[in-house]
Amino acid sequence: MSTCAAVLAAALTACGGGGGGGPVFPPVVPVPGPAPVAAGTRTTVALLETTDLHFNVRSYDYFKLAEDKSYGYERTATLINAARKEFPNTVLLDNGDTIQGTALADYEALVSRIPCTQPLSIYKVMNATGYDAGTLGNHEFNYSLDFLNQVIGGGLDVEGVDGTKKCAGPTFPMVLANVQSVKSGKPLLAPYTIVTKQFTATGPDGKAVTVPIKVGVIGFTTPGILNWDKRFLEGKVSTQGAVEAATKYIPELRAKGVDIVVALQHGGLDASPYSPTMESPGLYLSKVPGIDALMMGHQHGTFPDPGTNPSYKQPGVDNKAGTVNGVPAVMASSWGKALGLIRLDLVYDGKAWSVDKTKTAVEVRSTQTGKDGAGKAIYVDADPSVAPLIETQHRAAITYVKTPIGSTDFRMNTYFADVGDPGAIQIVNQAQADYVTTYIQANLPQYASLPVLSVSAPFKSGYEGGRDYTDVAVGNLAIFNAADLYLYPNTVYAVKVTGAEIKGWLEAAAKRFNKISTSVTTDQQLISTFPGYNFDMFTTPDMQYEIDVTQDVGSRIKNLTYMGAAIDPAKEFVIATNNYRATSGGSFIPALDGRATIYASPDANRDVLIAYIKAKKTITRATNGAARSWRFTQVTTAGNVVFTSGQGQLGAATDAGLANISVLTPDDGSGKGRSVYKLDLSK
Repeated sequence: MSTCAAVLAAALTACGGGGGGGPVFPPVVPVPGPAPVAAGTRTTVALLETTDLHFNVRSYDYFKLAEDKSYGYERTATLINAARKEFPNTVLLDNGDTIQGTALADYEALVSRIPCTQPLSIYKVMNATGYDAGTLGNHEFNYSLDFLNQVIGGGLDVEGVDGTKKCAGPTFPMVLANVQSVKSGKPLLAPYTIVTKQFTATGPDGKAVTVPIKVGVIGFTTPGILNWDKRFLEGKVSTQGAVEAATKYIPELRAKGVDIVVALQHGGLDASPYSPTMESPGLYLSKVPGIDALMMGHQHGTFPDPGTNPSYKQPGVDNKAGTVNGVPAVMASSWGKALGLIRLDLVYDGKAWSVDKTKTAVEVRSTQTGKDGAGKAIYVDADPSVAPLIETQHRAAITYVKTPIGSTDFRMNTYFADVGDPGAIQIVNQAQADYVTTYIQANLPQYASLPVLSVSAPFKSGYEGGRDYTDVAVGNLAIFNAADLYLYPNTVYAVKVTGAEIKGWLEAAAKRFNKISTSVTTDQQLISTFPGYNFDMFTTPDMQYEIDVTQDVGSRIKNLTYMGAAIDPAKEFVIATNNYRATSGGSFIPALDGRATIYASPDANRDVLIAYIKAKKTITRATNGAARSWRFTQVTTAGNVVFTSGQGQLGAATDAGLANISVLTPDDGSGKGRSVYKLDLSK
């Protein structure tokens, strides 16, 4: 016997038992699994939400080329870091409208497209922070499905897109339950994901233990994407209502053993009757069984709102408890100005985890921490790790937006666009009308005899505070100024409407104003909650009209004339507008549901504006900023009619020839840099 054979034989003998016939191996020692969770074990989970970041990585305004500490993800990141120190168990989620909204976003999507090997700057910093999951908002679709496929890393099985292409994207899963691919008949993205995390907990004996918690995350976007980005999505994707999608998929999540379910709804709260196409179905989604927490967005609001007059007070909404129909819910403002937090306390009964609703807490943590002695807002410091991650792209975007395109002899702003200043609106209308006229004359002879007009709106009209206004200084005009004049990446559309439909359109736009009583002696607020970006207006001597704010909605447009004569209700016009209004403006007039469109251009309104300024070179108030189409009907009121705008901006009204404006209160006390102005309707 060889030495090796002898050793083997000895070993086998040593392992044998009794008189054995074959080898007996050492017993297998089982690897211990996780210890069973004892009944009575408790743990606390902090669900953290960002929403509507709109690519505001830095606290920087690319339109003003200046720091703005009132927003920016680099400050939200500071809140996230603090929450993680406070709560050992956290889940960080993003609710969409993430990849669009700043000049940096446009730069990486349209000007110098981010390469496949590099993540978008916003995703780069989110990856570094360590998100657990996210969903898509409507603005994720603004730059095409091909671009979306690239920046989320690939995988979209839709017509015209190579879903097999793998690119750098978010390192966290993206979920979307209510959008389907027409090509495959399947969800565009995974409808949900299960995030399993090891959390610290306290056993019934008071000792610390580690337990696995499975968090189911499901996402929903607004079905309005089919209208707003029709040029990219038509025939390629379909949508269903959030309630229908939740009813289908949440039972699947529960069947897979998740411990809690979080719904990411890129939408908010609307008390209108439920429809599968509604933008903000939170009141109805919250009623779907199986949802433990609801995270909302899209409306750029704050919920819960502890103020005396909260924005959301529909039936079923509890701002004190932070619940919607009993479900903990949060909406964390926009632009990185806040962090949403839902604290859930979980208790294990020996079989499953359940939420102890008596200990649930919901809050929105603002990046604004207070005010200094002079009343100036104080904000948390930026997380110093964020800015260096995108410095190269940040600088490239600044260089791009400084590209000169012309000059202006007047200050173009929207501080008083709501009360009659066309200074920042007329140039947009002129560019749109010129573009559509040129196209029709060359390509659509059947419409060549129709008058071509244009409507636009003050896209920045103070919603975010006293600095949220378009403001372009006298002197050189650059691309960043054009981006300030036209905020959104819309495309130019042309619609054919009648004189009667124009009146209906303007009546809808006049919802911007509250009804004013001539006999009330106390202050009356002029501006309603109707968004400024929906206040469409003409700015041409050819179209003239009055808005009578003492009348009910729908009966405010008076003395509507075209070329000096009362408008013919049957006369046809071509109106230049944008894809948003032309395809989803059915609430204005029925024809603005797409049926009135005669030309859906591929060109962005902003690019059309840039080309127009380049061609004109010199922009003047006399030619490009003084044509008022509308005025308020003159009435005398017993009390003040008031509105807010930026502090210290009365000179802008004076420059525009608005002699009926005066300052009533220099500081409205909101901490948002606004003054209260008085409008004298008798002048």
